[in-house]
Amino acid sequence: MSFRAFLVFLVVCLSATAAEVQVIEQIVAKVNGDIITRGELEHSRQMLEMQLRAEKAPPDKIQQILKEKEAEALREQIDSLLLVQKGKELNINVDSEITRELADIQTQNKISDPDKFRAWVQEQSGMSYEDLKQQMKNRSLQQRVMRQEVGGRITIPKADMQKYYDEHKSEFVRQERVFLREILVSSAGKTPDQVAAADKRAKDILARARKGEKFHELARDMSDGESAKNFGEIGWYKKDEINPALHGLFKEKKGYISDIIKTDNGFAIFKVEERHEEGQAPLEEVENEIQEKLYMQLMQPKMREYLTKLRQEAFLEIRAGYIDSGAAPGKDTAWKDPAQLKPETTTKEEVAARKRKRLLWVIPRKSAPSAPVNDTLTPPPAIATPAPQSAGPAPK
Repeated sequence: MSFRAFLVFLVVCLSATAAEVQVIEQIVAKVNGDIITRGELEHSRQMLEMQLRAEKAPPDKIQQILKEKEAEALREQIDSLLLVQKGKELNINVDSEITRELADIQTQNKISDPDKFRAWVQEQSGMSYEDLKQQMKNRSLQQRVMRQEVGGRITIPKADMQKYYDEHKSEFVRQERVFLREILVSSAGKTPDQVAAADKRAKDILARARKGEKFHELARDMSDGESAKNFGEIGWYKKDEINPALHGLFKEKKGYISDIIKTDNGFAIFKVEERHEEGQAPLEEVENEIQEKLYMQLMQPKMREYLTKLRQEAFLEIRAGYIDSGAAPGKDTAWKDPAQLKPETTTKEEVAARKRKRLLWVIPRKSAPSAPVNDTLTPPPAIATPAPQSAGPAPK
């Protein structure tokens, strides 16, 4: 290499190094002892755009949604952070449920080796196992605070449910439908001896289910069908939507467990988890549905009131040019002289270190909360799993 070429090479290297040193994250907001950066807002936007593209939304629709969400982005990040901070203040511990949830994910995906499971998490979610676990923990903290501090204090009087039912009777006219779970023991591609063994295994599972073991747990742990990931759920069916071999299930009551039904895929067992009779549903049958509707109508404004209260109590500063659409009325959140407080910017390394302690995005959970909660916080990248499908007799 000539001396001139070496100088050019050195200049390029030094320029690259300088550029790397100068890369910084701009702090957008300070929330008590934590910060929100412009990079985090942009990441949320990117994840939403990826989700919309995966759902094959039209380009103009994507841009419209992104524009609408842009106005809410900072509000949602502040909401998330305040709820996580409140959960820690209340000494809420969710470690056991996160450990259980991760174990369920590992079991459902039939990955017994811990190291392989961690690698699978990285591949599916694009983040480390530790970061995913922290996101799940933050999500649970937020849900628990919402239930404990807001949702748990909402009551729906019986008179209000009756009033709603009387005014919306047409909503509760039912077609005959059943909600099914399945357990499939596969016989596909097996030898006669293996088919006989599968038949015996199916009979053993049926005996356990009829002795009182929980069907959904048996489905999760013993079924060979894709629906095992959803605890055997295959959904609601009308009579004309399902294989004629299953029409007999429409004569049975809620909780009924079928005999073994031989299918092209193997040996299937079905449970009638819920059913709707044809005609006007009585109030007693739809009370939970009405309660959830009324609960959600109250939950959203109550949740907003609670988050406004948390903002009023918080140390909160927002950089000029950014707007918190959930701001508490009258609270001064103006950005002060950064020299007297925290720096206006921070390095990416410092942000990464902070994110090890707390991650702002939440992750959807499969298990439902004890009370319905309208979680409007921005979702993070979730673990991708194959879409469940019935492995038993398929609808027409």
